[in-house]
Amino acid sequence: MSSRIIPVADYRSLPSAPRIPASLEQPTGLLADSLARPLRDLRISVTDRCNFRCVYCMPKEVFDKDYAFLPHSALLSFEEITRVASLFVAHGVEKIRLTGGEPLLRKNLENLVAMLRALKTPDGRELDLTLTTNGSLLARKAQALKDAGLNRVTVSLDALDDAVFRRMNDVDFSVSDVLHGIEAAHRAGLGPVKVNMVVKGGMNDQEIVPMARHFKGSPTILRFIEYMDVGASNGWKMDEVIPSAEVVRRISEVMPLQPVDPNYSGETAARWRYADGGGEVGMISSVTQAFCHDCTRARLSTEGKLYTCLFATSGHDLRALLRAGHSDQEISSAVAQVWRARGDRYSELRTGSTEGLAQGPRKKVEMSYIGG
Repeated sequence: MSSRIIPVADYRSLPSAPRIPASLEQPTGLLADSLARPLRDLRISVTDRCNFRCVYCMPKEVFDKDYAFLPHSALLSFEEITRVASLFVAHGVEKIRLTGGEPLLRKNLENLVAMLRALKTPDGRELDLTLTTNGSLLARKAQALKDAGLNRVTVSLDALDDAVFRRMNDVDFSVSDVLHGIEAAHRAGLGPVKVNMVVKGGMNDQEIVPMARHFKGSPTILRFIEYMDVGASNGWKMDEVIPSAEVVRRISEVMPLQPVDPNYSGETAARWRYADGGGEVGMISSVTQAFCHDCTRARLSTEGKLYTCLFATSGHDLRALLRAGHSDQEISSAVAQVWRARGDRYSELRTGSTEGLAQGPRKKVEMSYIGG
């Protein structure tokens, strides 16, 4: 039997510190990129480690027992994360999402939540502070996170059938433990809880209707995500993508759906509600219906690199600026310069074969490194 060889570049050590502009500026909260997209969302990866080995994100063929994760000294401290976040908030960020890896593996994460909760927008509003998790540690952490100031959680769950879910997470973790974490989040007030299901054709697409049926009529909002070509390790193929339109069709055959207007401009999930009033589901169609045109998200990696796209090939090393002793105004001006130059629209350019979209010899950054 032949084994699958997965080439993966180590993007973590590439030198990429952004230049400090000669002319410094004060943030106005109105920063926009080259396509007039504002900066409104910041996703912060707090760890590159995860206790799952999901086949579409951190497959065991790459992330095995010998994989060299980042040492703790390389990670941004909570104080550094909060400092960077405050600069982004001054530029217009209103929502911060903590991701990983699995963010709940980062020790004392609730302390970071409390530090971020103290930040305010320029006009004095509180941030929308959220977290994405695989749910494995959520039951024991939910109340502490809520007490620290977290608003909401999103939980990844790719099947209700235990055998299918264990094949997806590849570490023999059960569905019941994730459901227990979701219940704990509801009790703690971290709602509305959202559940994300990545749909991979031939692996878990038979779970679409059972998942919809399970969460219908509950306070949980289920969202289906098209299997994406993030990074180089998941062996992505276009024919394994189940289009969102097909997901809607399958659900509507047994539980009719109606489209709903978005909550806000730039919302990633198209909203659908059950015709009988049994709640809603979302469709994240980053492959078949790209939403690059109104993407307002920046991403900060575990060790402080700024990425302007989920499908980027390189980042901008803000940690280097932090630890070199640059002032807030210098770093803020460098961030503004990077965002203004942003022209990313990978998903709008994608075809069935994505070869050539990554410039040069480097591969796209892994989702496990900068969060989804």
